[in-house]
Amino acid sequence: MIVCSHQLSGESWACLRVCGKRGQMLDPDKKKRREERRRFVETFLGMGVAASVASFLYPVLRYIIPPKQVELGASLVLAAHIGDLKPNSGKIFRFGSRPAILILTSDGKYHALSAVCTHLGCTVQYLPDQHEVWCPCHNGKYTVDGANISGPPPRPLQEFDVILKGNDIYAQRPQNS
Repeated sequence: MIVCSHQLSGESWACLRVCGKRGQMLDPDKKKRREERRRFVETFLGMGVAASVASFLYPVLRYIIPPKQVELGASLVLAAHIGDLKPNSGKIFRFGSRPAILILTSDGKYHALSAVCTHLGCTVQYLPDQHEVWCPCHNGKYTVDGANISGPPPRPLQEFDVILKGNDIYAQRPQNS
């Protein structure tokens, strides 16, 4: 049995704190391995806490800072044919790689909008009974012109020009954007 210097000086209580066992010194290798294990556990727990904090903050930041608008690719696409839509109805179509919506109002006017909600990127739909465009994710509402009127969407939907050519209805990105 190795006697600790604390025990020789009459401070046996310090042996429990410094040495780990009363009256016994830890050899240097055991002490080093114990410190390495402790450092590993502390690092592992620290990374777990950091991952937990990040998993809580990410949705909050995505809510506060909405996603950036992505370029849609094509500038002119065929949205529908005349007769495909009944008055006061809407139809989803592809504008490049993203969805868009074509709306025929009850007064016979066509509106083409991006169908991607400006809040979190969900696909919107037309509600004919309310004459509004609605995002089902967080109950965001837009007018048929794309202006946001309620809910969390931070900006209006992108509006496209509607071009009628013969029996076809085209949606075109505005020239000034």
